[in-house]
Amino acid sequence: MNKPAKIVIVLGLLLAVAMGFLYGKGLLSVHQGIEPPASLAALKLQNPPKPAPDVAFYDAAGGRHTLAEYKGRYVLMNFWATWCAPCVAELPALAKLKVRVPGMALLAVNLDRGDVDAGAFLKSHRAAPLGVLTDKDTVMMKTFVLIGMPTTLLIDPKGNVVARAEGPAEWATPEAVKYFKRITGS
Repeated sequence: MNKPAKIVIVLGLLLAVAMGFLYGKGLLSVHQGIEPPASLAALKLQNPPKPAPDVAFYDAAGGRHTLAEYKGRYVLMNFWATWCAPCVAELPALAKLKVRVPGMALLAVNLDRGDVDAGAFLKSHRAAPLGVLTDKDTVMMKTFVLIGMPTTLLIDPKGNVVARAEGPAEWATPEAVKYFKRITGS
């Protein structure tokens, strides 16, 4: 084997080792094709990622917020309602995920209309850590084209929707927690 061929082989091996190390340390992003685990089968990577619209949502005190506040962080944005049985069923798991992966912003946006005490509802369903966020004007629901619920979006630090789940997922399994810790570097 000639010297240039040996150099190419050695460089290829070094590159393969480096990629394996970065993947294992969680330094490769969703954009590089890290597939979610089986427990997150509903979470489908978006190819290509699309910019998330910077629409407003509101906290329990009526304070207005936008996704721009979360630039530089991964955001998992879940849309739910009290009348949606699959939404309610996954709320405790989302609350656990929020606590276990502090490096990711987890925003659970309530889509109920009328007088719903979302805070009391979350507390009664072991999901108080999620906090109360609402889409008062249904702007988010329309902008993100929510066809069914629950719908959950994974938004990268640059503000792009990189994955979308339509329907429930098992958000707090050990594999799911490991996945989110890996992509966020938490």
